[in-house]
Amino acid sequence: MTDVGEIRRLIDLNPWVTLVSRTDEGLVASHYAVMLDDTRDDLTIVGHVGKPDDAILGLGDRELLVVVQGPHGYITPRWYGDVPAVPTWNFVSAHLSGIPELLSPTENLRVLERLVDHFEGHGDDARGLYAVPNDAAFVERLERGTVGFRLTPTRVTAKRKLSQNRSVEVVETIIQGLTAEGRHELSAEMRRAADARVRP
Repeated sequence: MTDVGEIRRLIDLNPWVTLVSRTDEGLVASHYAVMLDDTRDDLTIVGHVGKPDDAILGLGDRELLVVVQGPHGYITPRWYGDVPAVPTWNFVSAHLSGIPELLSPTENLRVLERLVDHFEGHGDDARGLYAVPNDAAFVERLERGTVGFRLTPTRVTAKRKLSQNRSVEVVETIIQGLTAEGRHELSAEMRRAADARVRP
């Protein structure tokens, strides 16, 4: 996958990512939610980690690998018909690498507020970062316990393996099989890819 819009869509729909960093003791990994930077139209992401994960990951000092995992799942060879075949695993994923920039406390608060607003939604009972019973002092303590970051990747590897090597008929059978099994996210991704494939 090389289309920036498609990779942005993947990040937007799958914000729970894995952060990987190399240390003197070996590889370390953490898991956090990220968002696209709303001031840019590239693949820049923003997020935060809780202390001491910033030190463990070497945030701001070392290269960080961000693994974005989209829909994925087992594909049985039964769906290929009566031909020699083995099972496979379909998936959509992206790896973003670079040295993140640390955010100021003000920028970090803005990211924290955006994250809460995004995931809370806009219903009548949505609870923003500053909603009662949270007060300014509470939010300030929360911010001090986190470190915000912005990562503009210097290297991007994105892959979409959705049975593109199979015929239109077999892909349709796979989509129907996934749907019947209730694996709707993967079947929807395959439908998007299949529709794009047959467009003139």
